Amino acid sequence: MTRVDFYILPADQRLSPIDYTARLVEKAFRRGHEIFVFTRDTGQTEALSAALWQRPDSFLAHGCGPGQGHQPLQLCHQEQPGQHEDVMVNLATNIPPFFSRFHRVAEIVPGDPESRARCRDKFRFYRERGYALDTHNI
Repeated sequence: MTRVDFYILPADQRLSPIDYTARLVEKAFRRGHEIFVFTRDTGQTEALSAALWQRPDSFLAHGCGPGQGHQPLQLCHQEQPGQHEDVMVNLATNIPPFFSRFHRVAEIVPGDPESRARCRDKFRFYRERGYALDTHNI
């Protein structure tokens, strides 16, 4: 069964969801995981792609969208995850219908009150369906 981790960013918003996701993805990638990052929209996909290029100590090769072939790290806001089923990082406001095909799901919780309320709804959704949940205060 899918394990779901919630990464709760500071309320002062000193750490953006994009910056934290880039760090989390790098850590998982270095540990040999294949990662699918589900983003909110094209702008968020492009921002994360740029952040992955700008890491001072590394660059993470990745694909964005269809026609990229299989990439161990894929960023997308509207496509199905293809062959990915290891780790999904969810930056979108909704829970994608294909989340349960993954071994792990990482929900990034921004510091603003509106985003936190949405993420509490996500937490309830997963809990009511019996998924293993964990929270990490960042």
